[in-house]
Amino acid sequence: MEKRRKVLVVGLVLACFSAASVTAQRLAGVEIESTGRAGKTQPLTLPLDSLDGLEVRSIREDGIDPVKTKADVATYRGRHALRMVNEDGLTGTGTSAGAQAIAIVTASEFKDGTLEVDVAGLPREGAPPTTRGFVGIAFHVQDHHGFQYESFYLRMTNARSDDQLERNHVTQYVSEPEFRWQRLRRDNPGVYESYVDLEPGAWTRIKIVVAGTKAQMFIHGADQPCLIVNDLKLGEAHGQVALWTGSNTQAYFSNLTVK
Repeated sequence: MEKRRKVLVVGLVLACFSAASVTAQRLAGVEIESTGRAGKTQPLTLPLDSLDGLEVRSIREDGIDPVKTKADVATYRGRHALRMVNEDGLTGTGTSAGAQAIAIVTASEFKDGTLEVDVAGLPREGAPPTTRGFVGIAFHVQDHHGFQYESFYLRMTNARSDDQLERNHVTQYVSEPEFRWQRLRRDNPGVYESYVDLEPGAWTRIKIVVAGTKAQMFIHGADQPCLIVNDLKLGEAHGQVALWTGSNTQAYFSNLTVK
C-alpha cells in the first residue's frame, strides 16, 4: 500500500509539471511545439494581433541615442496587426541616422528551419524622400538588447522605382553589427541584395529557409528564391526570432510562423 501511494504521488507531481509546461508554451497566444533541447528550433505560430510575447528593442548604428519607436496594434488593409513606427530622424548632414528597431519574440528559439510572416512597409508621415519602407524579419538574435542578429528585409518602394539601380536593391541580407548593408554592398556588390517585384505598402508574404550557414528568401509563395545567401555571417548559430524595421518606416506584421 505504501509503495502504491508513493507511485501515485510521483505521478501527480509529473502531471503538474507537464500541465505547467503546456500552459507556459501557450502564453500570450503563442502555440509552441517544444523540442525539449536548447539550441534547436521551436515551432510556433503567432497572429501578431497584440503585443503579448514581444519585446521591442530600438538601436542606432552609431550606438549613441535610443531610437524613438512606437509599437501598437492597428488595422491595416483589413486585418489587425502589429504596427511599428521608427522615427529616428536625420543626422547633422541631413541623411538618415540609420536606426533600426526589432520586436523580439520572447518564446522563440531558432536554428534551422523556415520563418514566414506577412509584412507591409511604407515611409512614415514626414519621412525624408530617401526612405524606402524598410521591413523584414530577423533571426539568430544573440542577446536581449538586440544588437547582434541576422536579417532579411525589403526596401518596398524600390520595387516599382523608375531607376533600375534602385530596383536592384529591393531585398537585402545583413548581419548586425559587423556586416551591415553598406559593407556588404561595398565589398560584394550585388551578392547580398536583389530585385523582386512587389507592391509597395501591400501585404507581402516573406519566407526564409535556413539550413546551416545557408539561407534563401522567397516572396509570395514563389517556387524559386529571390535572394540566396551561402555564407551566413554568424555561422551555424541559434537564437531568437524578431520582427525588423528600419529608418523612418511605418511597418506592419501579421501571421508569424516558425517551423
